Amino acid sequence: MTDFTPRRVFIYCALPCEAAPLIAHFKLKKDTLIWPFAVYGNNAICLTVTGLGKSAMAAAVAYSQARLSVTEPPVMVNIGIAGQRDVALGSVWLIDKITDVDSQKRYYPPLVFTPPCPTAGIRTASLPQPDYLHAELCDMEASAFYETAIRFTTGELVQCLKMISDNSTSSVEAIQPKQVSAWIAEQLPVIEALLGKLTSLAETITVVESPVFAGLIQRIHFTANEQIQLKNLLGRWQALSNQQALEIDGSLNKARDILQWLEQNINASEFRL
Repeated sequence: MTDFTPRRVFIYCALPCEAAPLIAHFKLKKDTLIWPFAVYGNNAICLTVTGLGKSAMAAAVAYSQARLSVTEPPVMVNIGIAGQRDVALGSVWLIDKITDVDSQKRYYPPLVFTPPCPTAGIRTASLPQPDYLHAELCDMEASAFYETAIRFTTGELVQCLKMISDNSTSSVEAIQPKQVSAWIAEQLPVIEALLGKLTSLAETITVVESPVFAGLIQRIHFTANEQIQLKNLLGRWQALSNQQALEIDGSLNKARDILQWLEQNINASEFRL
């Protein structure tokens, strides 16, 4: 058995073939204490193989953060494959817009650094999209990853990096696991550059137990996980508002309502930016 200490960087891959080159490159070891998902790590990185689809991704992100949570805002990255109509197989893209096809919710990962590769939007669906009806990339996990991950860290530290595995001339049915691993291995310099940028950014973000935090947890019961969410949301507000005072609606008296109010106001601020 292996006893891992908390990490700062969390990587999520849907498929073993996506994870394999990362496990080898970063010399990650399997955590035999964790059963619901395959989890690998070293002193800095934790990688979880989630399984296909939105439900599996959301469950893996929530489980890993509850099981291996850290006090500082973690870096959280979804690395995997996606389809797109026209671009070359194996090319790499950082996602700047996520659309959930089923709910029509949209997310905009903040890119407050110079991306190490081109950027693109992605559409996440519950089933494969073989017809490539849109110019965006398409996958089956990104929206669930982002929606879940931003509950545990600041939006700037949540990113999706996708390698193109299928297009209009090479269908999704033709994807081979060995080729997927080769494509990911080819993009390791980009992956390392992205993780380096996010780690440096994370080191500049400090979530302090502000008077607002102290006052809220004295007045309202927050579970341990809700306290983590509260700290991260206050940290996001601090980063976006340049230390502007936060006046929380005094009529809110439940932890869940406070967290929802904060998230709505922070998302509105991000949209205005």
